Amino acid sequence: MLEIERKFLVKSEDFKNKATKQTKIVQAYLNSHPERSVRIRIKGDKGFLTIKGKGNTSGTSRFEWEKQITAAEAEALLPLCEKGSIHKTRYEVPVGDHIFEVDEFYDANQGLLVAEVELSYENEVYEKPNWLGEEVTGDVKYYNSKLITQPFCEW
Repeated sequence: MLEIERKFLVKSEDFKNKATKQTKIVQAYLNSHPERSVRIRIKGDKGFLTIKGKGNTSGTSRFEWEKQITAAEAEALLPLCEKGSIHKTRYEVPVGDHIFEVDEFYDANQGLLVAEVELSYENEVYEKPNWLGEEVTGDVKYYNSKLITQPFCEW
């Protein structure tokens, strides 16, 4: 239940021709408190309920619990969420022994491309593709819950 990931800006769309999967995502938050967040997500034709805890000092690790629910259940929960939602396409891009998940955001976050790579431990070595930009791990303004209230278009 420990999520360990690094997050990066993406400096080009070169990742798209290497993606093995892409999925539309809509998500909103039942609770977006800095100490914990409770997220509802519709990813393709599946729903998810996710609880995340506060990150460690570096922002690399935090508690995460996720349960798959039906898309209909997720749709029913969306009206209970805090104001605002995130719309994005997630691309899964294999790089070496890892899968980078690249999110292309829409609406008020149009133009923002963020990549994440999940790791087995914090200092795990991973290959960095040429389209990977600045690391933003732990930078709260790139958290999806923050992008709802302070979208990219307002920076």
